[in-house]
Amino acid sequence: LATVLCTGSSVLSVLQDLPSPPWPCRSKMEKHLQCISVLQWVISFLALGLSATVLLIYMFCTDCWLIAAMYTAWLIFDWNTPKQGGRRSSWVRNWTVWTYFRDYFPVRLIKTHDLLPSRNYIFGYHPHGIFCFGAFCNFGTEATSFSKKFPGIKPSLATLAGNFRFPVLRDYLMSGGICPVNKNSIDYLLTCNGTGNAVVIVVGGAAESLECAPGKNSVTLSRRKGFVRLALEKGSDLVPVYSFGENDAYQQIIFEEGSWWRLVQRKMQKIVGFAPCLFHGCSFFSAETWGIVPYCKPITTVVGEPITVPKVEEPTPDVVDQYHAMYIQSLQCLFDNARVVCP
Repeated sequence: LATVLCTGSSVLSVLQDLPSPPWPCRSKMEKHLQCISVLQWVISFLALGLSATVLLIYMFCTDCWLIAAMYTAWLIFDWNTPKQGGRRSSWVRNWTVWTYFRDYFPVRLIKTHDLLPSRNYIFGYHPHGIFCFGAFCNFGTEATSFSKKFPGIKPSLATLAGNFRFPVLRDYLMSGGICPVNKNSIDYLLTCNGTGNAVVIVVGGAAESLECAPGKNSVTLSRRKGFVRLALEKGSDLVPVYSFGENDAYQQIIFEEGSWWRLVQRKMQKIVGFAPCLFHGCSFFSAETWGIVPYCKPITTVVGEPITVPKVEEPTPDVVDQYHAMYIQSLQCLFDNARVVCP
């Protein structure tokens, strides 16, 4: 027994003298997790839909054809769901991965006024940036606690309707409460879904993304009046929203108007609804090399004061212009007041 105890003590002594294993620094691990969380969203947005479509077609040529056929049948049956409020999931919106996404930049949401759950709202989001990171994090997830800051309000971020034609991607988007930016979808949310709905529209769209650059604060708004007309037709209040730092996530090559590449961008914008941008961020392993990972730049989203809008079933151009001018003034005021405290 003494020999055993002695041997055990010796082993313990040797173990204590061994050098500690090179565990990675906690902060470094967290930074990698944050980077992965952002990268998965970028890759999902760029490639998930096309990859899932190719995989589905391929499965029809394999022994898994029955699974592909069942999913296709479900897809056909479920085709109109995105236009009818979607299928949001509180579980997906509260995934831990979104907190890492939030902390990567980091993204902040600032509330300036209360919103009444008895009203419906149209949020005008500015600027577009490349991937609308601030819009997605604040309104497509609960990472910044939107529901706690605006109790009784359910946000629905509107994006290109074409994204909902792709298998798997459509379900991924709907789980976050994201909807198509078309008349049928928005009409349903503002008229058939009760009150307390907030449809978030990135007003500048693809045209605005072509002009984004770090340190640049410009919006495409002067001719964008459709969202104002829609607010009047539904009697939904307008809320200006500005994200400081949205344009800082990527560097972009901006082509001059009239150049060959700019003509290609404009043509693509008209055909498919988005414009191919030449941009770069940093790589996964180093901020000094190029890649598709966005730069770690703070994004601060400020939700402004709601503009009360009456219900006018057939608003005249003069009425639309009046409320459009009010919206521009409110957005300018929000920008001027918030830029003092936002980085």
